[in-house]
This record gives sequence, C-alpha cells and structure tokens, in this order.
Amino acid sequence: MDIRQLKYFVSIVDCGSLSKAADQLCVAQPSLSQQVANLEVELKTQLLLRSHQGVKPTEAGRALYLRARDVLRQVAQIPLAVQVSGTESGQVAIGLPTSVAVVFALPLYRHVRRHFPGIRLHIVEGMSGYLAELMANGRLDMAILFRDAETRGVSVQPLFEENLYAFGEIDGIRAGADVPLRRLAGVPLVLPSPANGLRLLIERAFAREGIEPEVVADVDSLPTMLAIARELDGVTIVSSDAFGNTADQHLVHRLVEPEISRTVSLCVPNALPTSAASVAIQKVVAQLVAELVASGIWTGVLSEHNASGDPI
Repeated sequence: MDIRQLKYFVSIVDCGSLSKAADQLCVAQPSLSQQVANLEVELKTQLLLRSHQGVKPTEAGRALYLRARDVLRQVAQIPLAVQVSGTESGQVAIGLPTSVAVVFALPLYRHVRRHFPGIRLHIVEGMSGYLAELMANGRLDMAILFRDAETRGVSVQPLFEENLYAFGEIDGIRAGADVPLRRLAGVPLVLPSPANGLRLLIERAFAREGIEPEVVADVDSLPTMLAIARELDGVTIVSSDAFGNTADQHLVHRLVEPEISRTVSLCVPNALPTSAASVAIQKVVAQLVAELVASGIWTGVLSEHNASGDPI
C-alpha cells in the first residue's frame, strides 16, 4: 500500500460515499473502487460495507482508517517541521463546542498565530457529543468538553465551572431576571437530543425538583436552538456565552433555586503519542482560558481551576 491509497480510503470513509469521495478527490469512481479492491486483496480482508445509502467501514476498515489518518497527519507535518526547525511545529486539531468557540476560537487562533507560527491550528466546531466522537476516532488531538472526570482513554483537565442560563421569553418573568427552575414547569423547551450531555444534566436537575420538562423539540444545533428562542417559540438552556449578541440580554435568565452548573475541561486522548505541538497547544489552552476568565471576558463562571484541576 502507499500514501495515495491511504488518502483515498480515508476520504471515502469521511464522505460515506464512493461518488462523493471521487468528486472531492477529482478521481474517477471506477479508479477509486479499484484502489479499495487492491487494498482488500493486499490486506486479505473486506474493508467497506456497501449499500444504497453509501459505504461504511467494517471493523478491519475502521482499524485501517484510524491508523491511516495518523499516518497522513504525520506526513502532513513533515514540511512544517522542516520549515521551522527547532520549534514546535505541525498540525494540531482541537474541537470546540459552539458555546465555547464564541468566546475562545478567535483568541486561541491569534495567540497560536503570533507565538507558534510553525503550528497549523485546525479548529473543529460542533456539539460536544459530535466532538467526543471525532476525538475517539482519532480525528482530534484534543477538545474542550463538559466533563468532570476522566474516562477510558481520555485524560481530563478541568478548566472552570460555569452556570447555565435559560434563554427566551418566560411568562411572568421580567426581562433579564433570575428564574427559579420550578418556573420552567410547563414552559415549552427546545433542548439537545436525549443522548447529549447537556440534556442529561438538565433532566437530572428537573428530576431532583420533582418536575417534568416539557420538551417540544430535540435540536442538536446551538444556533438553531437560539434562533427558535429568539422567535419566542420556546425556551432553551445553555451557557451564558452562547448568546453572543448583547441585544438578546433581555431574553437571558440565570437559573436559580437551584443553579445548574457544569465543568468545562480540556480533554486529550492518551492512547497515542503526543507531539510537541499538541503539548504546546494544551498549555496555551489552559493559560488563555485562565486569562479570559480573570479578565471577565468569559462570563458565567462559578470557579476557576488551576493546572492541577483544583478550584482556585
């Protein structure tokens, strides 16, 4: 096998379709199919399952995919390592939930661009569950996620605790006022799908108060949840920095009695060796988050953590 075959295979799995991968790679689909067939012959195993919906990897194909991505990433880092000899260099992929990216993506980019010119930053924004899946598949070097304890194969460095807020118009509650959780009983809620960590956190808080959330839509998109709430067609629950637009402050309500909070952590897979560039970005993330929290730019923070993970 060669680098070209690995690149083709990774693209096919990412696209979930031979035709889409062929378009992306500007390669004829029969040629792409032949490359996969050659790989299957060489490795003596089936790599892809084909159906009318597209293709997906077999267990053997998934194993090849993970290792191929790692090989391609290392190959991509070679030119940067040669150009910036003696300094941290290479590509580092970091996942940021949308509510975090609103505050953190631009300062992170600026800092890395200024202080680590040899590092090519790859920022992936999305819902936390999607980012955790990408990290498990080896497509992210790290991600900021809402976790407070280590899980198998992932080290967790807590950064801070944050409050959650209700966003939307609530009958009987004046604009911008705090709202007791019990006042959300019977209020139409637009929340992430049941498998999402935020949804589980919210449901547990409601259960402790003995009330049932009235969920009218499951939406795995922060911008869409906020857009629905802005149309006054439901209320959503997110962190304070998710709103972005100061014109929406009249729709922001801090949850009280009880407060709902979650831990924001830097998560790093520990199954593979960590590059010097990745270590540098991990340090930058911890330092930059602390600066943004201390300056008040990152709002809604209950407590900050030091490098050891202890509240300070």
